[in-house]
Amino acid sequence: MKTKTIKSISSLKKIIKTIKLSNKSIGFVPTMGYLHEGHLSLIRASKKENDITIVSIYVNPTQFGANEDFNIYPRDYKRDYLLINQLNVNYLFYPNNEIMYPIGYSTFVDVDNYNKILEGEFRPTHFRGVTTIVAKLLNITQPTIMYLGQKDAQQAFILTKMCQDLNFDCKIKIMPIIRDENGLALSSRNVRLNKDDYQLALQLNKTLKLGKELFLKNHSITTDKLLNACQNYIKKFDKISVDYIACRSVKKFDEIPKITEKCYLLIAAKVGNVRLIDNIILG
Repeated sequence: MKTKTIKSISSLKKIIKTIKLSNKSIGFVPTMGYLHEGHLSLIRASKKENDITIVSIYVNPTQFGANEDFNIYPRDYKRDYLLINQLNVNYLFYPNNEIMYPIGYSTFVDVDNYNKILEGEFRPTHFRGVTTIVAKLLNITQPTIMYLGQKDAQQAFILTKMCQDLNFDCKIKIMPIIRDENGLALSSRNVRLNKDDYQLALQLNKTLKLGKELFLKNHSITTDKLLNACQNYIKKFDKISVDYIACRSVKKFDEIPKITEKCYLLIAAKVGNVRLIDNIILG
């Protein structure tokens, strides 16, 4: 089976209507392309659990700030298509800006409160762009299940909250982080790391592992003590610029004084010219 690339919304909606009439389940994997094994793991899960799998590739301009890396974000449609086709994906949705944001477009989706903390503090317009484009994609694809990666934990939480609040008829599955052999969380941006920066970037995961070790040794450790230890470790690397290290509960994404429930230990930092995020689950 050859993957069919669809570029227009109307064409994809016609296909979706036929699928729905056949009572087939749809798995959806939204991406910005330059696919890696993390993306492919989501696609494999969708293939396993659904009758039809749709992957979207769209580098969404509204989730990038004025001084961010939209223009240099890696893009390679031919490479991505080959990877998708090898996995026997049914449909690739590959729209352009004119289709997704036509002249006169003026509607946006915001998830208040959660869009202002952590990533939202450093990327103030980011989540408005993410929630808007995903809401549009969900309306177009009407999936049974949408698959997201744990690496973007705050994003996954916000999108789950959006789907609940706006009554989207869609389940969300958050899949584990995929790492390279050295522990670096896979990201399309990793391709921009030079050799020295790559070695430095490994310290993000080592910082998270330190936090996990401290928790495993002392389950009553306060969150403040754990975070301070992580900060003290990574600040030894002066070429890493840390935006935040934080703990947030998995269920509500709120701050917790002690780790008495499952929580994310999250980190965001700039290594060279590349901003990276990572997390692990504690508790």
